[in-house]
Amino acid sequence: MHRILANAPIPLALMWLLATASPPRAQTAESIQNFANLRYSPLTEINAGNVQRLTPVWTFSTGVLRGHEGAPLVVGGVIYVHTPFPNAVYALDLDHEGKILWKYEPRQDAGVVALMCCDTVSRGLGYADGRIFLYQADATLVALDAATGAPIWSVRNADPTKGATGTSAPFVVKDKVLVGVSGGEFGVRGHLTAYDAKTGARVWRAFSIGPDAETLIDPSKTTELGKPVGAESSLASWQGDQWKIGGGAPWGSISYDPELNLIYYGTGNPSTWNPTQRPGDNKWSMAIFARDADTGAARWVYQMTPHDEWDYDGVNEMILNDAVVEGRSRRLLTHFDRNGFAYVLDRASGELISADKYDPAVNWARRIDLDKASKSYGRPIVDEKYSTEKNGEETQTKGVCPATVGVKNANPAAFSAATGFFYVPMIRLCMDYEPFRIVYAEGQPYTGADTSVYPEPGEAAMGGLVAWDAGARRIVWSDSERFAVASGVLATAGGLVFYGTLEGYLKAVDAVSGKELYRFKTPSGIVGDVTSFEHGGRQYVAVLSGAGGWSGAGLTAGLTHSDEGANSPDVYAALASYTALGGQLAVFALR
Repeated sequence: MHRILANAPIPLALMWLLATASPPRAQTAESIQNFANLRYSPLTEINAGNVQRLTPVWTFSTGVLRGHEGAPLVVGGVIYVHTPFPNAVYALDLDHEGKILWKYEPRQDAGVVALMCCDTVSRGLGYADGRIFLYQADATLVALDAATGAPIWSVRNADPTKGATGTSAPFVVKDKVLVGVSGGEFGVRGHLTAYDAKTGARVWRAFSIGPDAETLIDPSKTTELGKPVGAESSLASWQGDQWKIGGGAPWGSISYDPELNLIYYGTGNPSTWNPTQRPGDNKWSMAIFARDADTGAARWVYQMTPHDEWDYDGVNEMILNDAVVEGRSRRLLTHFDRNGFAYVLDRASGELISADKYDPAVNWARRIDLDKASKSYGRPIVDEKYSTEKNGEETQTKGVCPATVGVKNANPAAFSAATGFFYVPMIRLCMDYEPFRIVYAEGQPYTGADTSVYPEPGEAAMGGLVAWDAGARRIVWSDSERFAVASGVLATAGGLVFYGTLEGYLKAVDAVSGKELYRFKTPSGIVGDVTSFEHGGRQYVAVLSGAGGWSGAGLTAGLTHSDEGANSPDVYAALASYTALGGQLAVFALR
């Protein structure tokens, strides 16, 4: 492990304050899955001084292979565990080391597996008022009785025969359950939908792309960077009817500010990956939306990567933290995008405060224009050397950093008010990108580009963990890993940062220095999100292990000796020498 420690003092670090108005999504003191997406646990029993005594106290096999993303959900004395397809849900008794209280497994057409872009993952469950919410691979949202597992209601959110699937965790806010949709690689037009938590009735639906009436945009009230977006802002940025198959799928996580009553989320790539087939900015793909939680009406929107040429989905989590900026307190939204820039916006107004590379290797754009007087304010200043189209023609482009998987993917970062640092899981890969012409066919892949992926120049490590000081706008320390870090990170009041590796290690590092303090090898690669909870007066740490997702797709597809896509022998195919498929929950405590 290598650490890069900043030499300059960090006087601004402790000015970044923890958001306080963030009630937990699950109504329990143990949960750290709050509305602000801080991924910070206030528990201190496990700390930097005793973490060496951490040991597994019980484990549970899910019986399912493929990638186990997301985190288990703890409510009272029960831990709820989800699996990838077929999307089984287990309720396990914490008083009896994971005794199975009930299991629910939906009936789904196995054909949906072929429609899932990047493994058959599910990113978690939702909970409210005695109900567990499951979003199935076939885009069906189900409400289950938390005590018995009995189905209460279900609703089909999208049509899988057209390439639409469900991979995101349901987000419960007030009396509604929110879900997005996956399928940008099939030309699915993305949408976010709110359902009544009690009945399953649809309350509102907001498309990412299309007419104002369907995107729930008021052209005079919805703003981008402080200015009204104008009438039919999305339609004006597409050629002809291309918007109808334009992508923009919101398949990542959602945040919520209860005082502003605004939800925040990102939209994915435009379809196709071939930029020459969709002239224009392709709004509102690759964008951050702030919407009224009750009506879905768009308050503001900001497009990070107009006319995306590299498949840099904008769906990574929005972290809501408050800070003093230039002498006054601000409500902030911090977003580490796949494109390699860390964005900080005022979450009330949508004002862009800063945007900086959080990996120095990023080269597709030189910078984001922060000059408010400039015509290109808020836009990336693209380096034409790494553009994938020239004069409207497809161009094979080499050496683009980052690769399509991004500097960071949808696995969430964490924020600690104690240090003032964000802890960001990193991917250090670049690519060659070759667009090609493709014809849309309903329910068929609609990508239109080939990629070849390899480590960043001069880097043996393909991943790591970075401590980012957003106040000082720089990296404080960086730990390196052999493979991409595809797990979600957890920071704790005990001075620790937990994350998992693709080889299967659960690791804990010192939150201030990045020094590794603990590691344990679980049975399979970790692409799940580390969580911590308290039960019976004792602190626990839990994580799902099960190699898969984008980073482990070579294992799940059996491409362990292939150079296909990102699975070259130098990249993910090498995983076969370190781990195997599996599906397990591991629960840890101090011995």
